[in-house]
Amino acid sequence: MKLLRYGPKGKEKPGILDKNGKIRSLARLVKDIDGDAISPANIAKLKKVNIDKLPLVPGKPRIGACIANPQKFIAIGLNYSDHAAESGMQVPPEPVVFTKQVSCLSGPNDTVMIPPNSKKSDWEVELGVIIGRKAKNIKEKDALKHVAGYCTINDLSEREFQAERSGQWTKGKSYDTFGPVGPWLVTADEVKDPQNLHLWLELNGKRVQDGSTKTMVYGVAFIVAYLSQFFTLLPGDIITTGTPPGVGMGMKPQRFLQPGDKMVIGIDGLGVQKQVVKRDK
Repeated sequence: MKLLRYGPKGKEKPGILDKNGKIRSLARLVKDIDGDAISPANIAKLKKVNIDKLPLVPGKPRIGACIANPQKFIAIGLNYSDHAAESGMQVPPEPVVFTKQVSCLSGPNDTVMIPPNSKKSDWEVELGVIIGRKAKNIKEKDALKHVAGYCTINDLSEREFQAERSGQWTKGKSYDTFGPVGPWLVTADEVKDPQNLHLWLELNGKRVQDGSTKTMVYGVAFIVAYLSQFFTLLPGDIITTGTPPGVGMGMKPQRFLQPGDKMVIGIDGLGVQKQVVKRDK
């Protein structure tokens, strides 16, 4: 299933994509696509629904972030060896963990606003993991049972804030709109192998990132189990798992986002995002 949220920002409604790519309303069945809606029990109930009999959503509404009200938005850094190399950093002996503040959540096609004083805003296509079942001190072999689904994420980053202003990475990762998530949450049963997904990003029509989750240093199952040692993962929590090479920071000369830039990013089977960049005031 491809679950989604549509409508004006802050007023999104739950939906599902049918086999013809049309949005159908889930409003009669769930209040929103949130931690409760994606529990194993509720996912099982939704699978039994005849999607073709659900109400069609007219027009082409805005698509919001595919999960509502996550308690945590957790990110993994330097998780592709070739990206670590282009960043001038070593592959870490354990995953680099930081947070993106949930206030940065954005719809997949919403305008990306770079900070007024930004000099080095950058792009990062990443595989997103949405937790569906509480996970605490779990084993790697059981980890994927706790995943409700997957999605496309652009882990936008302000590199000066992240690396040159001292402190933690979070402040370079959390500006409003720096977390486009979606367009939909693809349930785990439709993703045969999260470690075999093609992901890519185009900037102004030129493909700059073109990679595969095959080359992740730490796979999804390891990451979920690893994180569960340090804090409890709750239904609706988002994990973004790192980016392949091709970010602006790694280019020679470096190339960062400017107003008017257009990004198209996607992961095979998980949907495409399209964003235009503007500078915030």
